[in-house]
Amino acid sequence: MPTILIDADGCPVVDLTVRIGRSHGVPVKILCDTAHRIEREGAETLVFDKGADSVDFALVNRVTPGDIVITQDYGLATMCLARRARVLNQNGLEYTAQNIDSLLARRHENKKLLRAGKHPKGPAKRTKEQDEAFAKALESMLKKE
Repeated sequence: MPTILIDADGCPVVDLTVRIGRSHGVPVKILCDTAHRIEREGAETLVFDKGADSVDFALVNRVTPGDIVITQDYGLATMCLARRARVLNQNGLEYTAQNIDSLLARRHENKKLLRAGKHPKGPAKRTKEQDEAFAKALESMLKKE
């Protein structure tokens, strides 16, 4: 049975993930740092020291093949894919070996724009449709297990 691991810092779908995981009887772990402590009934919360990437490295060290990771961090997604986990972002996009390189390239281009003083448009306010797409994708992953 897989475990769902949530990179909780900045994750807008913690409650939805915990609810879906519980409905499938799948263990859910919320990983966060001391500055963003998030606890939910039905999930285990693991708290790590505040620091650059401390939660990311803690998550990678805990993930096993077949686990499901929820993150919007492309770098973390890449490391989890290498450990044969399934990785989903907060909008229902599954990160795969086929799409991660183009996502990383886009992130690199956005960082270059920022260094040049150009600020790409930020994300729009979260919608009900995004929550529905995420829920559908996570349900689909869990049914394949």
